[in-house]
Amino acid sequence: MAVSLTGTGISVVALPWFVLVTTGSAAQTGLVAFFQMTPYVVVKAFTGPLVDRTGPRTISWTTDLASATAAASIPLLHALDLLSFPLLLVLVALIGAARGPGDLAKEVMVPEAAERGRVPLERATGLSGATERLASTVGLAVGGSLVALLGPLAALAVNAGCFALGSVIIGLALPRGTGHPAGEAPPRDAAPDGAPEPGYWQRFGEGFTFLRRDPLLLTVIVVIGITNLLDAAFTSVLVPVWAKETGSGPAAIGLMGSVMGAAAVGGSLIAAAVAHRLRRRTVVFAGFLLAGAPRFLVLFLDAPLGAVVAVFAVSGFGAGFVNPVLGAVLVERVPRRMLGRVSALGDALSWSGIPLGGLIAGAAVTAVGLGPVLLVCGAAYFLTTNLAALRPEWREMDRPGPSRGGGSPPSARPAAAPSRPIGAG
Repeated sequence: MAVSLTGTGISVVALPWFVLVTTGSAAQTGLVAFFQMTPYVVVKAFTGPLVDRTGPRTISWTTDLASATAAASIPLLHALDLLSFPLLLVLVALIGAARGPGDLAKEVMVPEAAERGRVPLERATGLSGATERLASTVGLAVGGSLVALLGPLAALAVNAGCFALGSVIIGLALPRGTGHPAGEAPPRDAAPDGAPEPGYWQRFGEGFTFLRRDPLLLTVIVVIGITNLLDAAFTSVLVPVWAKETGSGPAAIGLMGSVMGAAAVGGSLIAAAVAHRLRRRTVVFAGFLLAGAPRFLVLFLDAPLGAVVAVFAVSGFGAGFVNPVLGAVLVERVPRRMLGRVSALGDALSWSGIPLGGLIAGAAVTAVGLGPVLLVCGAAYFLTTNLAALRPEWREMDRPGPSRGGGSPPSARPAAAPSRPIGAG
């Protein structure tokens, strides 16, 4: 996870900057984000039954290899003067389509890691979140530095190398059967009387039915879906446009994301140590309050870079507490045999707004300018998370989980250091 997500962090800086400086268009920058994230969400939604059946190890290393191939094609084709904008859209769509199942497969293996490590779920999800945030932090710092020193294409080449290395690590280091209880073959879910195992669509329907009947899961997914849309707009369009208009450049994007990511790592590590002793609702909504609206507001106020970095640090620290708690709550609610399909559907629903985030933000910035869009998005983030706290379903997270075998949470995109954990950070 650390290696592949470091590559993702690099691309978060390199790809939007490459599009922005070559086209000069915020709308086209948003279009690229749309073409990458739409296949990510759609393919991930339908991959869950395959992960349950085939096993996450195989899915992980093959999709990482596919991502590496598509990512390496961008600088290669540009060097050969063969990279048109439509072809770029095709390549980023392929990267997104491969990353969705790859990220899902890695998520599915976290509960097994918790069992093998004999640690509480909050601690396991906290350590997983800390790993993701640390990788994203390093990726953003490296991406900003590479873009500033060598240009975005060099950074995209390094991104491809990270995906390839991640594929090798998963393929060679993990034993076969990883991701299934006790390393056994994938469960076949056969009926006791020897009836044939469920088909793909039956497995898919089981996951959908499970989500539909759990009010807490549905409420969390709706909130995360809205905040993910706003975070995608912020990361893929609003921050790059702010950096260009203020003259801060890609190095500032890397610095802001790195500081936020480092603070989030600290928050995640603290959460991993103590979150299982705290009141879950309080932790989650305090984290949302710090992680969301302040980032939009500080850019809207055109504050000095030092103030921006300080706000991002506070936001990152708050975000670090959200994912471990929500992750543990949701892991408790999903049966292990349905892990892949429920995780895939939850991720797809909670990420459904991400493709639109960059697209809407690009069009809005083109129409009315950066300032009004920042203000509206910050207000929407604040209202979404604070009004959600009044919903009665959230009380369920402070009660003991139903202990149905473990699972994986719907994923949320970190605000300034995108990866894939749940929550706002």
